[in-house]
Amino acid sequence: MTNEKFKFLAGPCVIESEDNVLFLAEAIGKIADKHNVDFFFKASWDKANRTKPTNYRGPGLDEGLKILQKVKDNVGVKIVTDIHEPHQAAPVAQVADMLQIPAFLCRQTDLLHAAAVTGKTVNIKKAQFSSPEEMKNVVEKMEYFGCNDFMLCERGNCFGYNNLIVDMTGLVRLARLGHPVIFDATHSVQISGGALNNGNSGKSEFVPYLAKAAVATGVLSGLFMEVHNEPEKALCDGSCMLQLDKLDNLLGQIIRIREITLE
Repeated sequence: MTNEKFKFLAGPCVIESEDNVLFLAEAIGKIADKHNVDFFFKASWDKANRTKPTNYRGPGLDEGLKILQKVKDNVGVKIVTDIHEPHQAAPVAQVADMLQIPAFLCRQTDLLHAAAVTGKTVNIKKAQFSSPEEMKNVVEKMEYFGCNDFMLCERGNCFGYNNLIVDMTGLVRLARLGHPVIFDATHSVQISGGALNNGNSGKSEFVPYLAKAAVATGVLSGLFMEVHNEPEKALCDGSCMLQLDKLDNLLGQIIRIREITLE
């Protein structure tokens, strides 16, 4: 970890409406400014791996990018969002400041190549089924494609059939690969694979504990966290997301912990 400004990637799981993302971008942005972090507003225009075909996925590429551009223009924040297929990288890079590779897709060579050549920062989520050491292959692919501006994001490892577990030593091992490490504090509390009849569920009450523990390792360059003003009404991953009104206090605690690790 360096003394560079701490990165904070935060926002709702998916674009639910233009009004909602504009509200959340402004609200989270004010909290991020208060705590002097490098804020990237996160919202997906498509959730391509929903449990059921009838689950809400988002507004789609064209409409989603229009909304994210409006957020960028009106609120003045940077944008991070996912890509799922190689052909999406170029148009998304026209709007987003950072591209994100979903965990299940982190080994997809063509997708990594498409993201690498955009010239944008890339946040690569480590697969739930991969060890930190296996991410060396991903690092080598990105470097081969001429991209050194990328981060590795921990989001928990498979433990049993549905649960995820976070090995804090894994953050240290990821950092040894020589690139910035981000921790995803909200997807790490996810219970996947249709643990409930309506799909994914999660235990959001553990988000603050994992976030603070991860920062305390002293190796993080930033945090990823999904935040919503009404998680109980969210159209995707509501049970994993942090309640907006809890963010200010938690982010303040996180920054104080980080300051201790820099001493």
